[in-house]
Amino acid sequence: MYETHFGLREAPFSLTPNTHFYLDASTHRNAFETVRAALESMEGFIKVVGEVGTGKTLLCRRLLNFLNGDYVSAYIPNPRLSPQDLYLALADELQVNLGELNGGRHQLLKLINEQLIAHCAEGRRVVLVIDEAQAMPEQTIEALRLLTNLETESRKLLQVVLFGQPELDVMLSQPQLRQLKQRITFQEYIRPLDKYSVEQYIRHRLMAAGYNGDNLFRADAAKLIFRASGGVPRLVNVLAHKAMLAAYGDGDKTVAPGHVRRAVKDTESARPLRFAWLGGWA
Repeated sequence: MYETHFGLREAPFSLTPNTHFYLDASTHRNAFETVRAALESMEGFIKVVGEVGTGKTLLCRRLLNFLNGDYVSAYIPNPRLSPQDLYLALADELQVNLGELNGGRHQLLKLINEQLIAHCAEGRRVVLVIDEAQAMPEQTIEALRLLTNLETESRKLLQVVLFGQPELDVMLSQPQLRQLKQRITFQEYIRPLDKYSVEQYIRHRLMAAGYNGDNLFRADAAKLIFRASGGVPRLVNVLAHKAMLAAYGDGDKTVAPGHVRRAVKDTESARPLRFAWLGGWA
């Protein structure tokens, strides 16, 4: 709608996770480096937790792009599955030939194990990446733990990276899931962006969308977006998009605080901006 007006090739603040717009902010960089180091150390379970909208899925996709060469990746974006369906989804991702499947779960696990051994023999590591892991039923989590029992005398045949919301930690704290929790040796928490990172995030996405002019967002406008979003990237996207729409509607070439205030009023999940007598707009 406003791309031509601002000199953009594409919309800069789409909510669709796109690694083209990935910003290597410190919180995401730390999480990525922890996962990478854990995979290289052949750890069985790795966990990454973050609140809604903090960029877990985008980080997850960046990890999948990284897992090439010596790695074979399997990706399950919606793990609300039964144990049997989890095994079938993994088998499908690993391209296991199920033509010989004539039994139940035991036979299915045997075929998966044979495929994992084949990858191991060829020097490849298999990584199962699960997004929205907090949605897994309890029985499926236990089935997932059993998968990591597949190993040779010297190494694990399958490594698992869990991406989830804080509810995942609550779920894993249940006594009946303590065996899986004890196997998680590396974990990271994705934090919201700080003020500087929000400003950098906005500039980065604009540049990735083709903008090459002066600051499109005034510094005081970006500051308001930080305050109203709490540094949550998804909310930054929503507010920045709406503020640009407001500026476009006014025929302005830059986004000012007034445009951001209108965006905040139109966004229920945004933190309200109020006037502080001693500090100006807060």
